[in-house]
Amino acid sequence: MAHSLVCPETVSRVSSVLNRNTRQFGKKHLFDQDEETCWNSDQGPSQWVTLEFPQCICVSQLQIQFQGGFSSRQGRLEGSLGSEALSKIVDFYPEDNNSLQISSYTFPVPPAEVDRLKVTFEDTTDFFGRVVIYHLRVLGKKKE
Repeated sequence: MAHSLVCPETVSRVSSVLNRNTRQFGKKHLFDQDEETCWNSDQGPSQWVTLEFPQCICVSQLQIQFQGGFSSRQGRLEGSLGSEALSKIVDFYPEDNNSLQISSYTFPVPPAEVDRLKVTFEDTTDFFGRVVIYHLRVLGKKKE
């Protein structure tokens, strides 16, 4: 059974935060399980989130919950192990109907053993390139 792999020891980084307001829109909100909070990127051509795990993991799914109108039409998941360079694991394609609704997506991931992931959001649906994500979950198994 797949479990959420992001833990308190996981180090996360994001491309930007709207108006640098990390208290209201910071990366911590990606993982806090609170339906009222979100990561809101600033504008730009693409946005990304990196995750460095405290141990090797085997990823099986990526779950993302976007705000309608602030998602991306194309995403890329990359990973690496140790000091290796990041390499592409899979491309994914969220569908945004531009509604005010929050849209949740689950993307299957080919089995990949990594300790670092980068999720890149390209071709954003917002004119200014902003992305709003309420939840980002990486599912799979921890390697022993």
